[in-house]
Parts: sequence; C-alpha cells; structure tokens
Amino acid sequence: MKKQWMGWMVLVLLLPAPLQAQEWAGSWRGVLDVPGPTGLTLVVHLEAGDPYTATLDSPAQGAMGIPVQEVEIEGDRITLRLPGIGAHYEGVRVGPDRIEGAWTQGGATFSLDLERTEEGSALPPRPQEPIPPFPYQVEEVVFPNEGAGIRLAGTLTHPTDGGPFAAAILITGSGPQDRDEALMGHRPFLVLADHLTRAGIAVLRVDDRGVAESEGDFASATSRDFATDVEAALDFLLDHPAIDPTRIGLIGHSEGGLIAPMVANARDEVAYIVLLAGPGLAGHELLGLQGRAILEAGGVPPELVEISARLQRELFDHALADGEDFDTILGNFLAEMDADERALLGIPAGSEEAWKAAQASAIRTPWMREFLRHDPRDDLERVQVPVLALIGSLDLQVPPAEHLAEIEAALARAGNEEVTLMELPGLNHLFQTATTGHPSEYASIEETLAPEALDAISSWLIERFGG
Repeated sequence: MKKQWMGWMVLVLLLPAPLQAQEWAGSWRGVLDVPGPTGLTLVVHLEAGDPYTATLDSPAQGAMGIPVQEVEIEGDRITLRLPGIGAHYEGVRVGPDRIEGAWTQGGATFSLDLERTEEGSALPPRPQEPIPPFPYQVEEVVFPNEGAGIRLAGTLTHPTDGGPFAAAILITGSGPQDRDEALMGHRPFLVLADHLTRAGIAVLRVDDRGVAESEGDFASATSRDFATDVEAALDFLLDHPAIDPTRIGLIGHSEGGLIAPMVANARDEVAYIVLLAGPGLAGHELLGLQGRAILEAGGVPPELVEISARLQRELFDHALADGEDFDTILGNFLAEMDADERALLGIPAGSEEAWKAAQASAIRTPWMREFLRHDPRDDLERVQVPVLALIGSLDLQVPPAEHLAEIEAALARAGNEEVTLMELPGLNHLFQTATTGHPSEYASIEETLAPEALDAISSWLIERFGG
C-alpha cells in the first residue's frame, strides 16, 4: 500500500561524437519507460569541475539530490555511479541537447532518453502545507513502548486556550513512515493534523518504530507490533493534562485502518476510530484486487493481467500454507510468456533471476506473512465505538466497492449502529483529487488532501466529540 524509492544505481551515457567538457554541465531530464500511464521522471544534474560532480532527482518518488559517487567523462562517454541505488544507464548523444539510451537497475532494463532542461526538477508546490507560526501549541514528545523496550517520538498539537481537548492519534500506512506520513513530496499527516487542531481537536502523530527519531526495528515488525506502538501513544495521551481521556480516538490510513480496530478492541479507552482507505478484506484478497486494478489502469493487456493475477494467487496460497519454494512458482510464471510480455509486466530480458529473487524476498518478510493472513473483518465484528470509514472512488489500492461493503457488513454483525461510510468521488488512495487514481499521479498532484476529505473527518468528529 505504499511506495519506496530506488535502490543502487550506475549510470553510463555513450556518445557518438566529441563534445567539449563544458557542454555536459546542466540538468538532463527523461522519463523512465516503466509500467504505468506516465512512466517515472528522472533528472540528472551535472556540475562542471575536475572531476565533474552530479546528483539525481526522482521527483515522483520524492527523492531529490541523490548524490552521485563517481562521474567519469572521456570524450563522448560519461559514466555516473551511485552506490546507494543500483542501476546502470547507457546512452548515445544524438545532438547537443539529447541523449538516447537504456537504464538498467536491479537486473531490469528500461528505455530512458534524456533532454537538456532549464526547469530543474522541483516537485509541484504543496499549497496546503501549513507555515508557522501556528495558532496552536506544538509539542515535540517522546514516550516509551515498555513491552517492546523502545522509545517513540512524535509531535502533539493542541489548541492554546481551554481544554482538556478531544484528541486523535494518527496511524500511518504500510512501509516505513515518519510522523507526517511523508511520501511523493507530500506530508498528508502534517496537513491533517493542522486542519484538525485548528478545528479544536488535539492530534498526536508519531514516527514509525525504527524511522526518523523513533527507536526499534521496522523490518522485523508486523501490524500487531505496530498496534502496540499505538497503545503506547494512547497511554501517553491518557496522562497528558491537555487531553480529555474520555475523548481519544484513532485515525488510521491504509494499513493504519487495519490497526485501528485491533487497538480499539484491545483498549476500552478508545472513543472512536476513523478508517481512511482502511481495508475490509483479508490481505491476500486486498493485494489481488490492488494488483489487478493498477495493472489495468496502467494499460497492461487483459491476458497479461490474468496471468499476473494467477501468479499472485499461487504465491499467496503457497505462503499461507507456510511453503518456501517460491522459485518454482516464479519460474513457471516466467516460462509462460515471451520477452515482450515480460517487459510489459516490468521484467525485461536479462532481469529474470533478479526479479525472482526480489519477489521471493518480499513475500518471506514477517510483515507480509502476517498481512496475507490477517482478516480485518475479525476485528471489525467486535468494534463497538463510533466508526467513520472513507475511501476515494478512484482508490486503486483499496478499491471502495469491495472494501466498504465488507466493512459495513462486519460492523453490522457487531451490532454497531454508530457507523458512517462514505465513498468520496474523484479521490485516490491518498485522498487527492485525481484523474485515474494510478499511483504514478500522486507526486504530480499539487493537492495533498482534498478539502472534502478534511471536512468530512473534522465535521464528523466535532459533531460527536466537540472541537
């Protein structure tokens, strides 16, 4: 349900005719021809010197100024090496302002043509990000998770006057996230916390364990471990003088919407939960729907979508049965397709072994094993506190029709009558106003959180718990 940026990179540009060294200085922009409707924009910034220096930007991934360890320019050839991210690019300069070539990373090769640009690669503006000074109190806090033996760090915001206040604990989605849930150049939890605090509701947002200022090992943790971190945040707020202990709730995005019901059932002090693109299906069902929706939106032919869906089912069934022989399943999958079909699924010729290893490694992680098995309906069927569940109509990661229906049915089985479910038209998984909902759009959209989503959350909370 989440994004990560690139691994280790080696860049090689091969040129046809002698050029003066000073002609290389500047910015070079290109679109990496990876699966998806828009590809992935990369920008190389070269600075003249002896030797040259360079940095790389991937604006859509929010990765800017990635340092290039080594730059070599010999006549018509330029080589860039980035030991932090693993790739290799070879190209031919076909004019003073254009290079044509192919990028190889992790064993996979993609087309990438670079053109000189004066625009740089700054991300679009983020007009919703709040700018200090703020009309409320901001506290940087640290508190323990005693059971895990770690300390967690975060930010608590609350109104300056009055109190004690109703409060919300924000729970991030999957993958290592900081307290602002920063991704693709956006900081949605910063925007949400600002909106709610201005409305009179205190907000605690926390770095995931092992991320930023929080201690712990993220890689070995599962959703159940993250739930104990949320309980530690709850304990902290229960003892805070500015917080009303009877009006503390949980707002979880994506995987956070899976964790919130777990904590609500474990702790009577939870007054409400808000599920933002929270799942209503078991992990293996969710990932199957998600994979199909994203491939279809990316223009992958239907027959390849079906082949990919079948592979997912086989891998998930094998993992659920505690199997370990993923290599055979992946090998059989590759044998079904020719080179062109593999390339359409992001597996170019020569990358097969690296691709197999990456797939097998991902599915063996503790988090994935737990996520595939976990069925949020088991928790939702026991939730007795008020629930608000929102999903965007263009959400391809947690498609609304299937998930909202299951959330509604599970809460009905719980006998919970304080339930509000909303499908918000035109919004994606991040609750941005979108065109297709494909993840490749996230970074290019200026909006961080649609006003209708912010208003739906704050109005629901104020009506029930004040502000």
